[in-house]
Amino acid sequence: MTVSYSVLKEQNASTSNAIMETFENNVLFQRLATYEGDATVARDDEDALKLEKGIRYAQQKGVLDGKLKPPTYEKIDVLGKTPTQVAEEILTQAYGGDKKTKGGLIVLCGLSGTGKGTTVSMLRQLLEEKGENVVTWSNGNIFRSVTLLASTWAEQNGLSTIDTDVVLTKDNLQDFMSMLSFDKFDGTNYDTRIHGLGFDNVLVSDIATTTLKSPAVSTNIPTVAEFTQGEVVTFASRAMQVLQESGYYVLLEGREQTVNYVPSPHRFTLVLSDESLIGKRRAAQRLMGAALKDLSSSGDDNIEDSKVFQTLEELVKQMVDEIDEEEAKKRNSLTNLFCISWFTRVLGFGGSSSN
Repeated sequence: MTVSYSVLKEQNASTSNAIMETFENNVLFQRLATYEGDATVARDDEDALKLEKGIRYAQQKGVLDGKLKPPTYEKIDVLGKTPTQVAEEILTQAYGGDKKTKGGLIVLCGLSGTGKGTTVSMLRQLLEEKGENVVTWSNGNIFRSVTLLASTWAEQNGLSTIDTDVVLTKDNLQDFMSMLSFDKFDGTNYDTRIHGLGFDNVLVSDIATTTLKSPAVSTNIPTVAEFTQGEVVTFASRAMQVLQESGYYVLLEGREQTVNYVPSPHRFTLVLSDESLIGKRRAAQRLMGAALKDLSSSGDDNIEDSKVFQTLEELVKQMVDEIDEEEAKKRNSLTNLFCISWFTRVLGFGGSSSN
């Protein structure tokens, strides 16, 4: 199989599938896919540990129920299925045929690379085609709003940074969360409103790409997020309940540790029975993005398949060379550390002297 320029420009599942099929027996692509798969799993594990720390802290404060029984998730194997097929399977399992009452919440989990984002987009498309109101929920701007309030409080109290022991106390966090509300403030669209610490009924949608993206917010989000997982999940759960009661379908993508606290009977985990595809998909996604960037710079839409293949082949080699270079540096660094340790231990360098 070849990858045409028209397929490359789609930059979707069809593109990544075409690249995976074209380079199925390419040793360098397999090397890249293995690296990407291992890196994806490592990032997921690291993120899960950080999130678990925040959840435990919320449970210790009593913000989240530490004895919550984890709900059941239906597993959907996405192997060999198109995004449309996966989304239709989820909707069938969730709602069956016609649904008398409007609105609902679909929770979607799964490892990176299983297609959660693509599936959410397709779920939204299918529901909107039926005339339904759909919201794809994200906690991102809620975390940013709390961070804005925390950094503002710190500044107003003469602090140059967010000292967690001073700024992110239980009482302060309760105050910050009380300054956030969710409703139809303009009479038409649902939004989150900030009111307090000098912010006079400011709508998050109005500052999402400005104030909430400022350095004061962006640099402090990791710290604030660790201390506010429980508060944000609780706020989000209530907001999503409001949306459902108003007839909206809410699509929630996230990790089980947090979405477990959001009530819904419709929970799904995307899995790949062939886990090697996680790395292959990620490798293909990197390649298709880089290839399109290189080829589109010419401004020519009549690019032959052979040129697309050549570009992809060169990019695979380039990416693997970068991996090899990175791993060589790590090996050299470990070797240097070992040598320093050996000299210190065996020859007594760095030891204490006696008179």
